[in-house]
Amino acid sequence: MFLAGESAGATITSAGEPIRACITRDRVGLTAHALLLPSAPFRCETDQRTLGPGSYWLRSAPLRRSGAVNVRSASLWQGTVTLYAVYADGVILRQSVDQQGASRRMQLGAMVEVALPHRPAPLVRLLWHVDGAANLRGILRDVELTTVDESRQANLVLGGLYAAFAGLCMALLCYNFALWVALRHRFQLAYCAMVLSLLAYAISSSGYLSWMYPDIANNDRIRCNYLSLGIATVSAFAFARAFFEERVFAGWMGRSVRIVSAITVLASLAFFLFAPWNVWFFDRLYSVAFVAQMAMVLPLLWRAWALRSNYLWVFTLAWAVPIIMATVRVVSAFGLIGWNFWLDNSTIVSMTVEALLSSVAIAYRMRLLSNERDEAREREIAARLLADTDPLTGLLNRRAFLHHAIGREGEQILMIADLDHFKQVNETIGHDGGDEVLRVFARTLCQSVPAEALVARMGGEEFAVVTAAETAFDPENILASLRAERMPFDVTITASIGVCIGALEREQDWKALYGCADRALFEAKSAGRDRARVRLLSHHHPVQAPTLAALRQ
Repeated sequence: MFLAGESAGATITSAGEPIRACITRDRVGLTAHALLLPSAPFRCETDQRTLGPGSYWLRSAPLRRSGAVNVRSASLWQGTVTLYAVYADGVILRQSVDQQGASRRMQLGAMVEVALPHRPAPLVRLLWHVDGAANLRGILRDVELTTVDESRQANLVLGGLYAAFAGLCMALLCYNFALWVALRHRFQLAYCAMVLSLLAYAISSSGYLSWMYPDIANNDRIRCNYLSLGIATVSAFAFARAFFEERVFAGWMGRSVRIVSAITVLASLAFFLFAPWNVWFFDRLYSVAFVAQMAMVLPLLWRAWALRSNYLWVFTLAWAVPIIMATVRVVSAFGLIGWNFWLDNSTIVSMTVEALLSSVAIAYRMRLLSNERDEAREREIAARLLADTDPLTGLLNRRAFLHHAIGREGEQILMIADLDHFKQVNETIGHDGGDEVLRVFARTLCQSVPAEALVARMGGEEFAVVTAAETAFDPENILASLRAERMPFDVTITASIGVCIGALEREQDWKALYGCADRALFEAKSAGRDRARVRLLSHHHPVQAPTLAALRQ
């Protein structure tokens, strides 16, 4: 989130001998020979931007440099630049560099390099004619003389820097896109768009775009520079919008961010499409859009603080350096402070810091989302358990029992148990005592049936058990355990059990099997209670409980 410049970051360290140039505005009749005279009217301006756009002549201080040298200067928005190299023997070499020529001479760091041949006489003066300078950041800036080895060394250092940044962008892009495919959080996709735009910005602003397309006009490369950075900043706001809780961007804040983002997109597109017609105007429009973006940062952070956002501290930590540098660059773009080496090199450094810390912020956000998901899942499970469980006994309720029972394959045993004379129990020891009796019976039932059996309270004092027919199971064990169980107030509790064996694959099977078990239960109560009766769906006569093992066969 910082302003694009005409040059990209210049160099990490000075590649060679810095050259200071004095300047004069071009006028009709001025020639190179006349301007090389000591009496030529040049001004050594500390800030070239005060002179405005136009065509200019620039002259270096006296030099004394032997051998082959390269003249490097920062890439700026300008037309043709003509370089005059003056040697001690009076020879003047002339080289003109147009927009395509600037791209073909581009070095990493967006430095245009003109090679001067080795001559017997030393180089004593340089003179430039700059045609059509926009003078947005200067007319001729960061001029230096380098040897071939110094130039190569500068490219190696910057190549390592840009390659590291590109590798970081690719790693973050692949990682976050993979996370988005798996998790579908919007902030991950916005972050991918931001990283991809920054990668495009690094390619254009570093000058590597000119290496990829040597015939591209240098001003067109600069237009790509503005567009990619504009998209990156809009993506950054989209990331912030998706990263924070929805309440932070509710109301006027969300509307303001959308308006500012739209202005930035329009300003970036306008510069990209129409800058050649009036580059100064569209550069200022672009700068105003960035001012609007910077103006949104403090209200956004304040609102996140006021609403106690969980993500404020990680977002502030990640974006502090880029935001500060963006603000400084906006101030510099309006000429309020000078343009210097460290400011020009803030691009890669600040965004590298941001990318790394944003990864920490995303990891923190994912951790909180994971916690929220786990809590939601626990609440869902708890709610489902409450919906499926009888609150008094903790057993399955009728609805959950039928859901799990119907559809079981193979022969099944359905047992219905009913407490004998339970109404009298409630009248004797009260409903609280009766509830405790139900809980004790439920516990006894669970302890007496196979572990894989389904056990449910069907309602009132009626309970049901379903288990596979081949399971070792005898209802007499349940009756014996119940007789041995100590009940509240030492009341005596017995139960009657009806058992039926049959299929349970469909709802019709359940109705038939339940009716069969219910008839067996009625027979047990009619026979004196405290006993079990067994039926088969194909049998019309009761079968004694001890023959249950034989019925499985």
